[in-house]
Amino acid sequence: MSFAHTHLLGIEQLNPFDITALLDLAESYVELNRKSVKHSEALRGLTQINMFFENSTRTQASFELAGKRLGADVMNMSMQASSIKKGETLIDTAMTLNAMHPDLLVVRHPHSGAVDLLAQKVNCAVLNAGDGKHEHPTQALLDALTIRRAKGRLQRLNIAICGDIAHSRVARSNILLLGKMENRIRLIGPPTLLPSAFAEFGVEVYQDMKEGLQDVDVVMMLRLQKERMDGGFIPSEREYYHRYGLDAEKLAVAKPDAIVMHPGPMNRGVEIDGEIADDINRSVIQEQVEMGVAVRMAAMDLLARNLRAKRETGVMA
Repeated sequence: MSFAHTHLLGIEQLNPFDITALLDLAESYVELNRKSVKHSEALRGLTQINMFFENSTRTQASFELAGKRLGADVMNMSMQASSIKKGETLIDTAMTLNAMHPDLLVVRHPHSGAVDLLAQKVNCAVLNAGDGKHEHPTQALLDALTIRRAKGRLQRLNIAICGDIAHSRVARSNILLLGKMENRIRLIGPPTLLPSAFAEFGVEVYQDMKEGLQDVDVVMMLRLQKERMDGGFIPSEREYYHRYGLDAEKLAVAKPDAIVMHPGPMNRGVEIDGEIADDINRSVIQEQVEMGVAVRMAAMDLLARNLRAKRETGVMA
């Protein structure tokens, strides 16, 4: 299986073969996770440390469960109450971690590039669980696996990403991944939440929801990230829902078999209608959660294989 990376810091570093290899392995972990005994020895003897400088119950729980099912020793470090609050730098943190000899480090950080900096300083494999507005690679990979399973392919699809594009690392990672897999990508949202920088990725941009959703195969809604907003990006949540919230009327212009996605947590009645979110015929939101564990298992498995190989040859201490 071809996957020659030391870390998983973003989708930008992956090619289509890397993506396919990771998704193929994740498929096997979907099957494992549906068995009564959900256990593998892939990470036996390895230590996984989860460092979340931002709160994220869903992602942290998913990584923790993935590590435990693979047989790793998993430790969660509470960064909200750590020495970072007392002035410790990321470099100091890296030196402390090296003294603990971890094998896998899962990091979420509010600042773009912080995870990459840690990866340069630690002697282990690093997985980016979200850094600022930069990337969230495992979210894009689990979304890709969900799409592939629902549609039978991950190429030549019309995919709409809707909502708060400006503040979303999920949007950036998905645009990169889905673009690499030869899909047609549409971005839909108000002009205040549609940064011009994304034009370089070859996407189509729409400010009208019905126009943008016309004949799409996949509708990916995004959370309004109010914690990252420092100004009046929308007039009101009510007005936002009226124009950009996904409801039955707007979804009707998509293809009849179009699937609905959301990375969660959802703001019902703001980004998406509750009935649409719960529609078992259209919504794959719960499947995304399930795929998240399998994808993170696959990512850690592949990185662990490379880590062991490099340590055997003395490349990584």
